Amino acid sequence: MKKINTPLDLNKIKFLKAGQEVLLSGTIYTARDQAHKRLVQAVKSRQALPFELCNAVIYYCGPTQTPKGKIIGSCGPTTSSRMDAFTNLLLAKGLRGMIGKGNRSEEVRGAIKKYRGVYFITYAGCGALLNKYVKNAKTVAYADLGPEAILRLEVENFPLIVAIDVNGGNVYGKD
Repeated sequence: MKKINTPLDLNKIKFLKAGQEVLLSGTIYTARDQAHKRLVQAVKSRQALPFELCNAVIYYCGPTQTPKGKIIGSCGPTTSSRMDAFTNLLLAKGLRGMIGKGNRSEEVRGAIKKYRGVYFITYAGCGALLNKYVKNAKTVAYADLGPEAILRLEVENFPLIVAIDVNGGNVYGKD
């Protein structure tokens, strides 16, 4: 397994290939549908963003309520295609990595290749296990969205698979 750290500049990801297993450490941000909508609105209206997009990683996740004594609740991936309408603009603004589950649209696959990003998948149905890789969690924006608020997570050896690499290689094939 390849170990990489955030922030994800191109030099760290250009050698990754679709299907390769990766352990990611560093800062990632959770964001789902409504948070993506607000991020895109902020970009379009030239408002400040709640975190630096350049070389950032967004995890398509809405964690469950945090149990007493835990850092975070269950934090499994959500279906990535729900964010496809927002992804092209965020990649154009510097987003480098995304984590979720499932294939992406043809448009997003093209944008990943064009902007030299990477799309990772992680183990669906294992949210209660994935939380052990989260070392810190803090709400940084849109707290009114509840579980869809943007959280800054510090992760250590978070298990991923490269689904779409910077050259357009895709574990799901061409469709």
